[in-house]
Amino acid sequence: MIRALLLRLSVSVAALAAVSVPALANPAVVVDADSGQVLYSQDATRPWYPASITKLMTVYVALNAVREGRMTMDTPMIVSARAARMPPSKMGFRPGTEVTLDNALKMLMVKSANDLAITVAEGVDGSVEGFAGEMNRTAAKLGMQDSHFVNPNGLPAADHYTSARDMAILARALYADFPDEAGLYDIGALELNGRIIANHNGLLGRYPGADGMKTGFTCAAGFNVVASATHGSRHLIAVVLGSPSAKERNARAADLLENAFGSSSGSGSLESLSPVGGSPPDMHGTACAGHHGNYVADLEDDSAAINVSGSDKTGGRNFFLFGGTQSSGASGMEIASRERPVFTPEHVYIGPAPGWTGAVAGASPGTKRGKTDANAEPAATTAYAQQKAKINGNPLSAEDPYAQPLRLVEEPAKKGAKAKVAHVKPHTKLAQSEAKAPQPPVKPKGKIKPKKPATNP
Repeated sequence: MIRALLLRLSVSVAALAAVSVPALANPAVVVDADSGQVLYSQDATRPWYPASITKLMTVYVALNAVREGRMTMDTPMIVSARAARMPPSKMGFRPGTEVTLDNALKMLMVKSANDLAITVAEGVDGSVEGFAGEMNRTAAKLGMQDSHFVNPNGLPAADHYTSARDMAILARALYADFPDEAGLYDIGALELNGRIIANHNGLLGRYPGADGMKTGFTCAAGFNVVASATHGSRHLIAVVLGSPSAKERNARAADLLENAFGSSSGSGSLESLSPVGGSPPDMHGTACAGHHGNYVADLEDDSAAINVSGSDKTGGRNFFLFGGTQSSGASGMEIASRERPVFTPEHVYIGPAPGWTGAVAGASPGTKRGKTDANAEPAATTAYAQQKAKINGNPLSAEDPYAQPLRLVEEPAKKGAKAKVAHVKPHTKLAQSEAKAPQPPVKPKGKIKPKKPATNP
């Protein structure tokens, strides 16, 4: 009992410290999504590595392509070899897999899939380089003065940066310009062929009224979040960059939102904040301390047990929190420490939409890696990738512990042959056993030795 009391006391002290001692080193901003009034700002224009919150710009550019009639949400896109080479977090689809833009964007927001970010970029503009150019033109059009993008997923690059102010501008634009797609940002979990994929956003289901948007993490960036919440008729957006952990990121965002909802005073507009310039800091020593630099998906999430459809790792309890009401003055750390509610997963699939007869989008024929393409990574197991990751302060793991790739039934057509549709079957135990089953020997032709059968990734 004494031990329990001491533990409770230590948690309370930590929560109090989190509220009373502000994290002065980290940029943050809170803005009214409708009026654009800034309710809080701290180093909001300081350049920062965005990590996966980059994918909000990827979504904006993709939705704009739909608005301009260049493609539809049902347009299927081809996963290229370049996309498949991306390090985790990823879906792990093999080259030749088809995925619709609608499904790709949902996986992008929930799983934060680096491979599908490349797929979307190549599907929209034919190449990563062309898409990055469109990202930068869009940023300039929206008034994002502190941003420059070189890839669609936020993997480390020296000239890929943003600011808290710019991400708040982008978040407001997403809600204002594409209101019908607001549901992309609050999906608690996805279901793909029986596989459950939980959202990394730890505010969903914990902070009352939380309805988006996106988290991001690399060792160089620290833990970032663009958070959206609605209380009654008020819709606020908070951006927190460079937190040392996912829990502290969530706690600070919750505190900022709670304080802002309790106040109506502001300090001008996002556009009125003056840029400070400079280079983004490297948060490697803070964000990855104790993690040995592992770039793995679970660093994005502070929840030890994700609850989905009434089942969790601690006993399968069903529970719901808040119901969209006020949090009764709870501190951000208390909110960040709460268990998650049950999420009903949204179904996604791979392959074309039923009845689709239109074109398939993908990388332009003959597209090559440009000299300035900072995103075109070789496989994470190569010496080049490891060396580059180390330079960027973000060592890569060779495999995503959550990735369960789907196996192609038909291999992509040979060059010059009529293209075949790549069908997939779930990565089930049956599929695994089939993949491991011994293959019949290949009879050599003449003196040519038979090739060894390819292995499934």
